[in-house]
Amino acid sequence: MTTPFRWDLVTPDRLGSMLDGALAPEVGYLTELCRCAGKVLARGGNGDLVFVGRSLDSMFDLLGGALEGTGHRLARLPLSFWRGYDYSRAHVLRAREILADLGITPASLARRARPVTFVDVVSSGSTFRSLFTLLHDWITEERETWPVIRRKLRFVGVTSESKTSPNTFRWQQHADWTLRLPAASVVNVSLDRPTWSYFADRQRKLTKSFGPRRWIDGPAEIDRDDKTRQALAEAVRLVELGRAREVRRMIARAMEGEPALAEAWLRTLRSRLS
Repeated sequence: MTTPFRWDLVTPDRLGSMLDGALAPEVGYLTELCRCAGKVLARGGNGDLVFVGRSLDSMFDLLGGALEGTGHRLARLPLSFWRGYDYSRAHVLRAREILADLGITPASLARRARPVTFVDVVSSGSTFRSLFTLLHDWITEERETWPVIRRKLRFVGVTSESKTSPNTFRWQQHADWTLRLPAASVVNVSLDRPTWSYFADRQRKLTKSFGPRRWIDGPAEIDRDDKTRQALAEAVRLVELGRAREVRRMIARAMEGEPALAEAWLRTLRSRLS
């Protein structure tokens, strides 16, 4: 296995005895997660959502259930990027292979009808910078048409909610790479601070971090201890909740007031969720 194993909870994979004895989890953040997920969908530009790393696995699971049957595609890009790391050519080639496994290559980007929308929690934006650089260098090397591809790439940063003021730090305003994309292609959605911190820093994940050292050596084996089984129970519960009519409606209601509702694709999606 070249990337970390994670159960397919929508199909689903057989979980065997993994959930035996696991307590049904409380999902106290559900309302906030639905609000954020609805806005991520609305601001994603009708793109196929690709969740980077592990931080937003819970949104991936919730939407996996909610979007079932809508034709909206979701994927996970398990790569973790380390700030200041010296990536070798082997790292670059390995990352390209993983992107290609998701159907993301310079050639496919130039020819696809819908954008690819990368989603991740954001503090400084270093992960998005590394990912954009990886893609841009690859596109240049393959001599694909950048003016076409730049309209097929979108980035949605989920930021920690803070008071708005003229001095508020906005990561994309300090990132020169964002100037190479249309202004609407790099957007933010806020998440309340406790929930953002839980997903970004404290939540037990089903997979271990897949940093650049693991890209070459291969992923660590998955744990099967009690904490992992509880994390699995939480993920399974989120998929179940995503299928619930009221939860789908909560996601749809979060789209109200979004400018993209002027476009047919979002009105259709909201109608299917409602």
